[in-house]
Amino acid sequence: MTGTGFSRNANFIGLLFANTILGVAMPMLLILGGLTGLMLAPSAGLATLPASVQTLAGLLATAPFSLLMGRFGRRAGFAAGGGVAVVGALMATYAMFTDSFVLLCAAHFVLGAALSSFQYFRFAAAEVVSVEWQPVAISLMLTSGLVAAIVGPEVFIMAKDALAPVPLAGAYAALAAIVLAGIAPLSAVQIPKPDRPRLNERKTRFSALTALQRKPVRRAVGIAAISQGVMMFLMIPTPLAMIGCGFSEATAGDVIRWHVVAMFAPSFFTGFLIKRFGVEQIAILGLVMVMAAALAAAVGLSSVHFYGSLVLLGAGWNFGFIGATSMLATAVADTEKAAIQGLNDTIIALVSTICAFAAGMVVTGFGWAVLASVTMAFLLLSFAVLSLGKLKPA
Repeated sequence: MTGTGFSRNANFIGLLFANTILGVAMPMLLILGGLTGLMLAPSAGLATLPASVQTLAGLLATAPFSLLMGRFGRRAGFAAGGGVAVVGALMATYAMFTDSFVLLCAAHFVLGAALSSFQYFRFAAAEVVSVEWQPVAISLMLTSGLVAAIVGPEVFIMAKDALAPVPLAGAYAALAAIVLAGIAPLSAVQIPKPDRPRLNERKTRFSALTALQRKPVRRAVGIAAISQGVMMFLMIPTPLAMIGCGFSEATAGDVIRWHVVAMFAPSFFTGFLIKRFGVEQIAILGLVMVMAAALAAAVGLSSVHFYGSLVLLGAGWNFGFIGATSMLATAVADTEKAAIQGLNDTIIALVSTICAFAAGMVVTGFGWAVLASVTMAFLLLSFAVLSLGKLKPA
């Protein structure tokens, strides 16, 4: 192995370690947002407000962090995100000590903004390997989600009473320590820095948005948004639907657990499948699997149907999202990356937010079968649009 090859592999390993450690924050916040909101909210109706403002912050901060990385480099962007996350975790810790719901919401807003920076690890992974290995690098980077899904809840359990008698404050303090530990491996990582834009080039960063007129870019953004949005639309109301069908909370939780495993476990080989069969084929296969998940949800309400649907949904999301990310990584030039990747993730976050809110209204107002049918109709429309876009001349 050449020195250059070793250096690039070492950089990828450093990014993988950092992303794996930092990824533990997300499942911890999924648990903490609801519990602490219920403890401090003036009314039960506001219990989900911390989680809601966290999602909103992620939507607002996605593009600015991408532009920051385009200006100063990936490592600076990740370090800035980590620093903001530490501040947010300490704010939340203090909010628990002072019983301040307003401060708790502000802390989750700061944390949501910070976590949006970490999603760019998948693009950073593609930048430290050769072009032919980019799909594998992106795929392996997402395996950190599987580790986080297992480790995050365990860290929460161990740390939640560390600052007793104040409940849950210890988990927020542990979150700050985890972020600091996650930033550390980045000190040894060398990520190519973007050229410093001159005054006459600054408009180019924003005019690069015209890249959306190109079919490969549109298809990559569209497939990623569809994969993420449909996954949220089916996943979010699953526990509510299962409890409504008479299943226990433990069974509903187990279905979600296997869904998360299915989301990230295929990452060990998705990149190699892309190298073997082609990126667009795997991405479309992911959408087909998501369609099969919606069909399984529509035809029955047994535990087998719920397990099968959510496992198919997770694996389909993996193929579609990794495929779309790989498509985008190769479809844009270096000068376009900051603007296009930021817009891509902003669109994904916007679609995810809309789908998450809409899912609750559909499942409570019309039922699980209708929600599954709406999903299939949306996917059929998406397939038609994608096929039309592929047939139209450039």
